[in-house]
Amino acid sequence: MTEHTPVALVTGATGGMGQEIVTELSRTHHVIAVGRNEARLAALAADIAAGSAESAPARIETWQLDLSDPAAVGTRIAALDRLDVLVHAAAISRNYRVDAATPADWAEHFAVNVTAPAELTRLSLPLLRDSEGTIVFIGSGAGTKPVPGNVVYSASKYALRGLADALRIEEEPQRVRVVTLAPGQTDTEMLRGLVPAEQYDSGRYIQPSSVAGVVRFLVDAPADVQITDVAVRPRQEIVRL
Repeated sequence: MTEHTPVALVTGATGGMGQEIVTELSRTHHVIAVGRNEARLAALAADIAAGSAESAPARIETWQLDLSDPAAVGTRIAALDRLDVLVHAAAISRNYRVDAATPADWAEHFAVNVTAPAELTRLSLPLLRDSEGTIVFIGSGAGTKPVPGNVVYSASKYALRGLADALRIEEEPQRVRVVTLAPGQTDTEMLRGLVPAEQYDSGRYIQPSSVAGVVRFLVDAPADVQITDVAVRPRQEIVRL
């Protein structure tokens, strides 16, 4: 990594969207890929290295890290001297109705989907202010409309959107850009865990690489603009807003 190479940190790097975002940004950034599964992180780094051109080698390092451990996160961030892009792609989703969700279910979802990105953002803000950087929160269509049967995840994504909207106003004087990117149903391992196998048709859903392409668009936006909210929907709507 040279001092002139922009740095991007991507959480949820071993998930379907996270992997594609890491791969896309590694073409131009030194990417820090954050995830819990060390083996998957190593495989991702190897795949990117193998697929990169010799004239433009990919730049990637991996952090095997539990984002719910603020001390460990703080130690890692404190070691950085630059950060230009922060992408919050880590999330969990399990189907719960209100009458079935327990306090532990609510706490688990909010810890991963809201509190962890809030704390990582707080720790990263001094670096992002210095670089006039960009923060991308991967939201969800479930954060813009009610989703009966998946209420805990949906509520957490509503909360994440509220966090992003307030942060954008707070950081405007520092020229930090904050965007919520809300994909609809995307062909990922997470979605496969929510949809019955007999109903799952990958051709109906957004491809993770398409979401990564939108992240690229956001990161490369001209310096004089701020893109605040982007909804990405399947070409043929499954659930209309």
